[in-house]
Amino acid sequence: MRAISLSFLLAATALLVACGQKTAPTVSFNQQVKPLLTQYCLECHQPGGKGYEKSGLSMLSYDSLMKGTRIGPVITPGSAQSSTLYRVIAGKADPSIQMPHNREALAAADVQLIKDWIDQGAKNN
Repeated sequence: MRAISLSFLLAATALLVACGQKTAPTVSFNQQVKPLLTQYCLECHQPGGKGYEKSGLSMLSYDSLMKGTRIGPVITPGSAQSSTLYRVIAGKADPSIQMPHNREALAAADVQLIKDWIDQGAKNN
């Protein structure tokens, strides 16, 4: 009987903690992320652009973004911290590779939006 009460108490505590955690609303690639990439990144990261020529990273489409650079992906779905894209726009990379180059940085809210999208699985939604 006591084991059941303890198990119930632990389960109830876990439920209360989980309910108290804030989760970000679902982020849409097509409606929220793609417009930011178009505004801040596409000038360089499309065929013919400096960023594309240097790295092979195209941001013309979801598929090309997920393909990444010549050396591999820039997004690890489910982990913004492991994603190069997030690190270079969030100022967590060497200043020589921070993005965007020679342009205003993304607003903190825009960086957070991209982080949330990646953490939510970087879906094509």
